[in-house]
Amino acid sequence: MSKEDKYYEAFVEMVGYSCEAAQLLKKILHAFDPVDLPERMRNMHEIEHSGDIARHVMTKKLAREFITPIEREDIMAMAEAIDNVTDKIEDVLMRIYIFNIPEIREEAKKITDVIVRSCETLREALSEFHNFRKSKTLHEKIILVNQLEEEADNIYTTGVRNLYLEKADPILVQAWYETFQFLEDCCDACEDVADVIESVMLKNT
Repeated sequence: MSKEDKYYEAFVEMVGYSCEAAQLLKKILHAFDPVDLPERMRNMHEIEHSGDIARHVMTKKLAREFITPIEREDIMAMAEAIDNVTDKIEDVLMRIYIFNIPEIREEAKKITDVIVRSCETLREALSEFHNFRKSKTLHEKIILVNQLEEEADNIYTTGVRNLYLEKADPILVQAWYETFQFLEDCCDACEDVADVIESVMLKNT
């Protein structure tokens, strides 16, 4: 593997941690048990920390080398965008714990499913990214991530509206309102990664 290819491999490794975090979040929310939450948070943080390590390794590599396959600022932008996805997923779990949410709403489960699909689509896209000048499928995956973000927006809107229609405990309403926002932020973060991929493609083709 050439030195240039290793940057693309690093992106795939990093988004792999995002996918792992998304799958864990889905597992937790679909079989929710508040008693298990502290241990689950430790599991999530281990994934997030592994992603941080992968990013630091790539950053050190970038500092040592003069020739890179794409512009240095694009490499850093990609690394930061991917790392942000994993961070946002961890944030969701932290908010559920902080707000002491007793059970998970169906809309939250649906958005989590979208997060998983978005992360997996990004993994497929970044696996193709090394061939972005010739790839016939990369642009389609970018579009799919954008569509998934819109799908999450629609679920978010429905979820927030249902909160107020039910006229539940105001404290719980506020807790869920903010949690829905954090869930939506995950999909926004995925779209940011897709935007960086698209930007690199436009600048280099």
